[in-house]
Amino acid sequence: MRWSVGIEAECDSVLTVEQVVELADAVAGSDGIATGIGTTRYGAQLIVEAESREAAIEVATAQFRRAAATAALPQGPIVRAEAISEAEDQAEFDSPAESGSSGG
Repeated sequence: MRWSVGIEAECDSVLTVEQVVELADAVAGSDGIATGIGTTRYGAQLIVEAESREAAIEVATAQFRRAAATAALPQGPIVRAEAISEAEDQAEFDSPAESGSSGG
């Protein structure tokens, strides 16, 4: 099953554009995107294959740590990790919006 996993780590310094671009390059192989310019947190959204949410977070965390090391980012504690499966994401997309409006 495919999962989209969001992970953030905290560090002691404010990240530059160049540092986050390096992280983006390092996560690109996992269909990833990177965040963190101008903050003390850096993160990535990665696509991984795993049997469960817990396994997806474990796989993505390992990929994230390798990418951060490749980008020469300071290692910091993981402060956020969450995953959603493609099936869950599709179900949310397919369900009608609960806006309370009948449209007219």
